[in-house]
Amino acid sequence: MEATDLIQLSQAYASERLLLRSLKATDIDEAFLSWFQDDDLMRFYTNSRQTHTRESLLGSIEQGIASSTVYVFAIVDQESQNCIGTIKLGPINHDHKISDLVVLIGDRRFHGRGLAIEAIRLGNTIAFKEFGIRKLFGGMFETNQSSLKAYTRAGWVEEGRLKGHYLVEGQPVDRILVACFNPVFFPEKIQPAT
Repeated sequence: MEATDLIQLSQAYASERLLLRSLKATDIDEAFLSWFQDDDLMRFYTNSRQTHTRESLLGSIEQGIASSTVYVFAIVDQESQNCIGTIKLGPINHDHKISDLVVLIGDRRFHGRGLAIEAIRLGNTIAFKEFGIRKLFGGMFETNQSSLKAYTRAGWVEEGRLKGHYLVEGQPVDRILVACFNPVFFPEKIQPAT
């Protein structure tokens, strides 16, 4: 995959500390691949049992772009210009204009700084402005409170809960459902579930 094969955004998407851009093949180095081998980092990812290689990740990214359903963006630290994580937009359902949005701050040196909130906000903007998404949705383990806080602080609301959806070490764990609504399509403020 060459940089020219990646989706081109109409503008740069940046916050004070972060930049979101298309993921490049050169971003996928040994440090990047190590994120997906880190059991503690992957414990809340439902597809974390997969083994990723550089080739499998590149293939998956190419397939997502070719099908116009999945796009992966690099989360770049503005100061160092290093890729510190990813945002995956997709799979996109073009008929309903909905999509999942998954954030991963893979470089542990950047944990605990509120960067996931900034990255999610940038991801929301890209989804709404570049792709015309009406609604973003996702879900997380009830035990992943840091993820829930990051998403809700980035403008998402809790929509519901699936009781005992996951099995973690033989014990049922709820799945919390979250969503973010494009104000172009939802001009009224959506209230969190109670």
